[in-house]
Amino acid sequence: MNDLFARHRQVLPDWLALYYDEPLEITHGEGRHVWDADGNRYLDFFGGILTTMTAHALPEVTKAVSEQAGRIIHSSTLYLNRPMVELAERIAQLSGIPDARVFFTTSGTEANDTALLLATTYRRTNTVLAMRNSYHGRSFSAVGITGNKGWSPTSLSPLQTLYVHGGVRTRGPFAELNDRDFIAACVDDLRDLLGHTRPPAALIAEPIQGVGGFTSPPDGLYAAFRKVLQEQGILWIADEVQTGWGRTGEHFWGWQAHGQSGPPDILTFAKGIGNGSSIGGVVARSEIMNCLDSNSISTFGGTQITMAAGLANLSYLLDHDLQGNARRVGGLLIERLRAVAAQLPGVREVRGRGLMIGIELVRPGTDEADPKSASAVLEAAREGGLLIGKGGGHNTSALRIAPPLSLTVAEAEEGAAILEQALRSAY
Repeated sequence: MNDLFARHRQVLPDWLALYYDEPLEITHGEGRHVWDADGNRYLDFFGGILTTMTAHALPEVTKAVSEQAGRIIHSSTLYLNRPMVELAERIAQLSGIPDARVFFTTSGTEANDTALLLATTYRRTNTVLAMRNSYHGRSFSAVGITGNKGWSPTSLSPLQTLYVHGGVRTRGPFAELNDRDFIAACVDDLRDLLGHTRPPAALIAEPIQGVGGFTSPPDGLYAAFRKVLQEQGILWIADEVQTGWGRTGEHFWGWQAHGQSGPPDILTFAKGIGNGSSIGGVVARSEIMNCLDSNSISTFGGTQITMAAGLANLSYLLDHDLQGNARRVGGLLIERLRAVAAQLPGVREVRGRGLMIGIELVRPGTDEADPKSASAVLEAAREGGLLIGKGGGHNTSALRIAPPLSLTVAEAEEGAAILEQALRSAY
């Protein structure tokens, strides 16, 4: 392993982050478990950053990929592609967007990049609204709308970005307000901001902020925002890269917690739909999707082998009601972790929905972030046989828990017990 780590450092960028003091090589997985190169078995509560959505080595997906690979793997979007059309039909219908069109990409970053291209072209402006504490990807334009300093390596951008309050409920200037007054204050702030600028192209928002530590506003905030946005024709882009496909349990899409004013104009997705295959995409109303006046293709977006994986994975998800499982098992897991947190002075908050759970850590007796303890808990959890993630934004540190949606009650209890011991070792 040390040899592989040395080789990694020799040929890959210094900024390519690795977890753990002794980085882990994962060699194979099955169900909700993975194994490393030394034969150690781990319960996986992070799923390759919310990407292994149903299960590791899911037979239905493995079979679909194998069969497709035996026919043809790739042809590009220059040719008709039956699996791509079939998956697009299903996603268009599930999206809730009327007269929807779907464009496939290879990642969430590229999906958000495409959404920004569509919105700015449709609206003829490069001004964009984004949320503080947000993360939308690694590309030049996506970094330009990322409101999280730790993941924004440059201030240069093709866009003029204005940041809005509301993505973090329990911090910031409105944290002490009740939910109704919090929403009203954020709406007032949005109206004031719009009074100081030319009308923007769009607001892009994660219904639950992923990299930012699984933070979210009260239900209905983005519906209230949308009423204001619609007065000036400003589009709403819902970044569902992490919240989509039923992970939150209560809803299939994160935007549905804010759906009182209708669906978003544009929806982006990725990660879980491919269960590890590289699939991203954009859904938009036809007049928005079709606003480009020059040719475009995608060499690898929608390629046959990834579409076969996506179709099999989506079918499994729906046929086995994994959204319902996320609601039931996730609810039990959240309550179990809140009971543990109540006994520990370093846990500020356990938050989230379904199988998208954040644990915010602070230095005991303060409200200050505790990234050192977050790293220590990550290490201790690994020692106990559990893989989790971490995140956070401005002066915050959080553990991120996002297992495959097929997680069982027994596995949730096992993971919670390991995590309890890891937290107690840090506090």
